[in-house]
Amino acid sequence: MLDQQMWDMIWKAFGQTLTMVLWSTLFSVLLGMIPAVLLTLTAPDGLKPNKPVYSVLSFIVNVFRSFPFIILMVLVIPLTRAIAGKAIGTRAAIVPLTISAIPFVARVIESAFREVDPGLIEAARSFGASNLQIFIRVYFKEAFPAILSGIILTMISLVGYSAMGGAIGAGGLGDVAIRKGYQAYKIEYLIATSLVLIVFVQLVQSIGNKIYNKLS
Repeated sequence: MLDQQMWDMIWKAFGQTLTMVLWSTLFSVLLGMIPAVLLTLTAPDGLKPNKPVYSVLSFIVNVFRSFPFIILMVLVIPLTRAIAGKAIGTRAAIVPLTISAIPFVARVIESAFREVDPGLIEAARSFGASNLQIFIRVYFKEAFPAILSGIILTMISLVGYSAMGGAIGAGGLGDVAIRKGYQAYKIEYLIATSLVLIVFVQLVQSIGNKIYNKLS
C-alpha cells in the first residue's frame, strides 16, 4: 500500500504532467492553426486554391506526423536546449511535445474547416462577403465545436506523449512509473500512476464532451 510520501511524489509528478500537457496544448494549437488555415485556403476547393503550396505544406505536415515521439525528442535536443536552456526536465519537454502536436493539430483543424457546409460558403459569397469575412464568420463559427473536440483529443494524446517523455528525463508520471515502478519493481507505483492518468483523461474527455454538446 502506498504511504503518504509516495502519494506526495505521485501528485508532484502529476503537476509536472499537467504543466507539460497544458502548455504544449496551448502552443501547438496557436502554431498549428497557421498551417491549418493555409491548407484550408490553398486546397483545391479552398478560397484561394494553390496546388503547389498545398502539396508542399501537406507533405511537410505528413512528414512530421510520421516521427515517433521518442525519436523526435532526441532529434530536437539542440532546439530544446536553445529555447528552454536545457535538454531535460519538465520545461524542456514542452518543446518536443509542442512540435510533435503541431502537425496533428493542423490536420484536425483543417478537417474541421473542410467539413463546413459548402452551401453556407456559397450563400456568404452571394451576399458579397470577402474571403476574410467568410473565413471568420463561416469557417470559424461553424467549425468551432469540431475544433474544440480536436483540441481535447490533442490534450489526451499529449498525456500519453508526456508519459513516454519520462523515459528520457522529462519528469511527470511517466518518470515515476519508469523509475519507481518498472526499474525498482514496485508494481504499486505502476498501478497508481496508471489510475491517475486514466482518471485525468476521463475527466478531460467528459468536460470536452459537455462543452462540445452545448456548443453544437
